[in-house]
Formats: sequence, structure tokens, C-alpha cells
Amino acid sequence: MRDVLGIAQANRHTADRIATALLGPDPRFSRTTDGRWTLVSAPIVSPTLEACRWAVIDVETTGVRARRGDRIIEIAVVTLDGAEPRVVFQSLVNPGIPIPPFVRSLTGITEAMLKEAPPFDAVVDALLHAFRDCVFVAHNARFDWAFVSAEVERARGLLLQGPRVCTMRLARRLLPDLPRRNLDTVSYHFGITIEGRHRAVGDAVAAARCLHRLVGLAKDQGATTLADLTTPIRPSARPPVQ
Repeated sequence: MRDVLGIAQANRHTADRIATALLGPDPRFSRTTDGRWTLVSAPIVSPTLEACRWAVIDVETTGVRARRGDRIIEIAVVTLDGAEPRVVFQSLVNPGIPIPPFVRSLTGITEAMLKEAPPFDAVVDALLHAFRDCVFVAHNARFDWAFVSAEVERARGLLLQGPRVCTMRLARRLLPDLPRRNLDTVSYHFGITIEGRHRAVGDAVAAARCLHRLVGLAKDQGATTLADLTTPIRPSARPPVQ
């Protein structure tokens, strides 16, 4: 209401009533469960796997609470050109808060390294451009998506949307015999070396290589579209043995 209609003094209740009156009757808009308004999406036909552009994201953070004070300290975006990962974006990020000792020990990222690093709002536009029109992929995608979406909303007021794939969940479905599905175990299974563990670029490159192998396994089981990566493929009927 402030930015579009210029109603600088409207309180939250009044602004909500105005938005409801303006947007509620319009079928082009719908309201999300947390009260925000969004454009109604047209029915989506799942793209073929060959048509998908993959952007594998990894973040290092000050903790695990994306909406409760923890922040990103490093982020990388890796795309897949065939089987070969390509780093298209990487940056340390100054979180504006202290880094816990455990995080310093795990990642090797120190406050001195972040002192001259840009804040998230200085890199957000380049970041969004890096994975524009791509499928958001991460190993434990819920974690990375939560942090990236929280930071984007904080920096630009935008609600991050789009398809996403979790390589950890893919591994759980496609590699049921593995004892664990963390990045170390899945990478080891595929013979992939992680160069720079617990740093954004190293982990994103490894996850991208795992994605390539997992998508190949899914195709072998009959997957042809993006939706098939999250929906188990029914095995084709086999003729009875004579």
C-alpha cells in the first residue's frame, strides 16, 4: 500500500483491508497461507528432464535457523552443462553477526575473512540472475531454500518461488541400500571427490556431480519429466515367465 498506492500512514489492518478489496475479486490473484498476495500460476506442465536447466546451490551459514536470526556467510551456484559442473556464482557474505566457534571450525571461515565481504543485499541481484529460469537443486534442499528465500525476502521483499529438487531425497529413493544419504556418503558411492568440504563451491560442485548421476538412474527407471524425480516411477509390466 505504501509503495504502490502511496498510502504512507496506513496501518497493517487498514492496508490488509484495502488489499483484500482490490485483489480479492480478481481471479488473477490469490492469497498465500501466510497472508501475502501472489499471482495465480497457470497450470504447469512438467518439463522434460532434457529441457531442465539445473542450478545447484550450497550455503554456509551461522546456524540452522533461517527465520530466527541465522544468516548466510557463503553461497555458490553451480550449473550443469551436460555432466560438467560450472561455477556461475560464488561469494562470501558478511552476515553482520558473530560466527559461532563451531561454524568457524567446520568451515574454516573466520570473521576476519568476512570483514570485507559484501552483505547479502549487495550480491542478491547477481545471485538471482545466476539461477534464473533454473531448477533450484541442493543436497538437503529444504535447508538451502529456507536460507536463500529468507535472505532474498529480507533484501528485496520478494517471495522466492520455482521448482526445486533435493539430491538427498533423490538418493533416498534411488539408492535405498546406502546406510546414509549425506553428501559424503552419496559422493563416495559415485566415486566423487569433494574438493573443499563444508565450503559452498566444493559442496555445490559435488552435489552437481551427484545430481547428474542420480538423474541418470532416474531415467533408467523410466523418469522423463521433472515431476518424475519426486514421484516414484511405476515399473513397467513384465510378461510372465514361460
